Amino acid sequence: MQSDFSKRPTRRALLGGAAATLALPGLLRAGTRAVETLTGPAFGTSWQVTLPAGRGIETLRGPIMDLLAGIDRQMSPWRADSDISRFNAAGAGTCALPAETLAVTRAALALAERSGGHFDPTVGPQVARWGFGPINGDGAANWHGLTADDGAVIKAWAGLTLDLCGIAKGHALDRMVALVQAAGHDDLLIDLGGELAARGGHPEGRAWQVAVEDPRPGTTGLAGILSLTGAVATSGLKTQSYTLDGARYGHIIDPETGAPVASGPLSVSVLGASAMEVDGWATALFAAGAEGPALARRAGIDALFVKAAPGGLTSETTGAFATHLKGV
Repeated sequence: MQSDFSKRPTRRALLGGAAATLALPGLLRAGTRAVETLTGPAFGTSWQVTLPAGRGIETLRGPIMDLLAGIDRQMSPWRADSDISRFNAAGAGTCALPAETLAVTRAALALAERSGGHFDPTVGPQVARWGFGPINGDGAANWHGLTADDGAVIKAWAGLTLDLCGIAKGHALDRMVALVQAAGHDDLLIDLGGELAARGGHPEGRAWQVAVEDPRPGTTGLAGILSLTGAVATSGLKTQSYTLDGARYGHIIDPETGAPVASGPLSVSVLGASAMEVDGWATALFAAGAEGPALARRAGIDALFVKAAPGGLTSETTGAFATHLKGV
């Protein structure tokens, strides 16, 4: 949908994080004696787990890779053999889905309703039309045409498709957190394609810290530093976008127009307890354009909107986001 999983760097990532503009601070990238990291590939991007040193982190590699491979087999629109691709190729009517995919679909439809349709899991064909995704279909996006029933999703017409890319990577991150905690680790920081989740604290006795990057394409630098205790996701234009005839086109589609979001912030970051929720809301609030801050306030969402301003950037926060943020 609008975050993504991508097999190709110029396309929307599968569950991926190409839209994300969050990162680990340089200290963690370089590594310290206090922490150790484990990294690997997934969804056309990468993941990184950071734990206090000496915790046997390597034993987590196999279980994490198995977990992510299973989610990819279910929810990747880039795989012809995935459950999502099977659903999208099916005709109108009822299509059985695995329990995990069905749960994520229900969450996507609930978010579509709560966001007033700014998050729409049927927008895949419009995303593909602008060069960012693999899903074929016909007609405008209309999440009302999908119904999640017991063990199945019902589509109202054959050309209707399901795209979980705007929420499934967050679900995968939640599953990673649960896996690492079940292995006995209470202090952790996990990065999945630019979406991050933290539990406990850094072994130096402080909160885990992550950076919000400057969202302007072609720039470096940071827009702020977050003290993170839950999950954070960002949607923006920095990577999954292109310039044509002087106009910038991004992979996040406005479901109402079927075209890339034409105005609004350069990036939206969302904080919350659930990575799946913040993943979806970052997409919805960016898709809402200039209406994003008002929508965030109505829905009670902790968000950061970073906008272009003469000579630099300006920002606006909603909810409690500002209490976690410091400038750079």
